[in-house]
Amino acid sequence: MTCSIIIRAFNEEAHIGKLLNGIKQQETQTDLEVILVDSGSKDNTVRIAESYGAKIVRIRPEEFSFGRALNIGCEQASGEILLFASAHVYPVYTNWIDQMLKPFEDAKTALTYGRQIGNQSSKYSEQQLFAKWFPAVSNYNQQIPFCNNANTAIRRSLWQELPYDETLTGLEDLHWASEILQRGYKIAYDADATIVHVHEETPRKIFNRYYREAIAFKRLKPMARFGLWDFAYLSVSNLISDYVTALQERVFWQHCTEIPVFRILQFWGTYQGYRFFGTLDRTLRERFYYPNEVFRREKPLNQEQVVMKQIAYE
Repeated sequence: MTCSIIIRAFNEEAHIGKLLNGIKQQETQTDLEVILVDSGSKDNTVRIAESYGAKIVRIRPEEFSFGRALNIGCEQASGEILLFASAHVYPVYTNWIDQMLKPFEDAKTALTYGRQIGNQSSKYSEQQLFAKWFPAVSNYNQQIPFCNNANTAIRRSLWQELPYDETLTGLEDLHWASEILQRGYKIAYDADATIVHVHEETPRKIFNRYYREAIAFKRLKPMARFGLWDFAYLSVSNLISDYVTALQERVFWQHCTEIPVFRILQFWGTYQGYRFFGTLDRTLRERFYYPNEVFRREKPLNQEQVVMKQIAYE
């Protein structure tokens, strides 16, 4: 199989090199094409990607949605399999790509997604989410429409039939997975196709992530409800669960203040997203996708500095 790796990025110079170097170290015999869809980076993301031979596709920040960025990248791809990776992930093993492609030996498999774990900078509560959503056991015939486009692969032929919804503020991956299941195809989860997902989020970004995802979920499931009782119950129950786990793992004092911040913002963002009515104007879109960063400019690296960064990743 031929494979195109599509990476969505905005100001990811701190992480993009580690991902691209991880791709370079893969032991796969598959023909690879790497495409970076950059939505207006002001730092050195593009120069670092170019130094690894990635094909650069640029879109304006005001054009961005998760679905649109993916569709634009897919349009430029030539591979039979389209592998999506967030710019702030990196593979754990050198057989990551082979594991992602393995389930496609079954002609009915439309989508594969791999395991995600955190690192030392990950919020403790998010690590609990990773453990719940991405278990250590593979399932090549998953019956629920779940995946995550930080580490997902699909058949290009099926994307041509069913492009991603560009109007959603998030969850474009779950929407695509739901549609493909209804068409009689399979979803595969491979626990050995593992990546580290680095989320270095401020409290505002945590809130925004769950806010826009709730807006998207409400759009997909108009009858869904999430009230103040749900906010209170889920915040408290998940906070207690995280505290109990942290005590068992003897890391309670390291995370005792971080846990309630994450959990409260997670469910407060969800509650506010369910209450949203109206249209997304440009200001709100920038708040969703580029909070406090869209106009930030950084001094570009010279060629020697780019090479030194590449050496550091390797």
